[in-house]
Amino acid sequence: MRAHERRTEIRRICAEAELETVFQPMIELGSKHCVAYEALTRFPGETHTTSEWFADATELGVGADLELAAVRSALAHLEDFPPGALLSINVSPGVAVTGEFLELVAPVAHRLIVELTEHEPVEEYDALSDALKYLRSLGARIAVDDVGAGFSSLRHILRLSPDILKLDLSLTHGIETDSGSRALTSALIDFADNTGALITAEGIETEGELELLRELGIDHGQGFLLGRPEPLVAHLQ
Repeated sequence: MRAHERRTEIRRICAEAELETVFQPMIELGSKHCVAYEALTRFPGETHTTSEWFADATELGVGADLELAAVRSALAHLEDFPPGALLSINVSPGVAVTGEFLELVAPVAHRLIVELTEHEPVEEYDALSDALKYLRSLGARIAVDDVGAGFSSLRHILRLSPDILKLDLSLTHGIETDSGSRALTSALIDFADNTGALITAEGIETEGELELLRELGIDHGQGFLLGRPEPLVAHLQ
């Protein structure tokens, strides 16, 4: 498919609200209580993965349009959320600083976790810090995604002081037998304890991983063992 045809297709999907939002629960590992649902976007057909859709949109100059459409789709489900459960939405730093995004989420910021993704480099940390400060003033929690996957996430942590650190699944998978993953996770736990942040471990798939993470003192977890991405109604039955 040519670039202009792909761009037109993405814009049409945004305009016609053809996105589907599924939700994965974030579980408090001690009580097994669901504290939040992360919104994940699914697209019509099976020709591209979700990451390919967003990567293509960014390359073609319509990444912000697609991100905002995904956020709108997720927010439309908030009225059906269980009392007290938060909605976690993903947004790139470039979109997080825009007036359109801030206006969109401001009325419900106190019910949100804003997860910063890294589809693109951060060019203006001061502008991003100001936007996040505004969201925090409205009650939003700020999370950094994929912590432990590379130096860029560590830079985010130091510059932005997030409320939640989301451990990359590369640390979670096999952590009960991987001493290096355990050591790095323990160091991140110490950092979180000293900065007042919480930690969510992503990609939990086995009882062994769950038990070890609980023993280490991880606050929250996500993964197929705890709940798969599904339409919200499936989690509420």
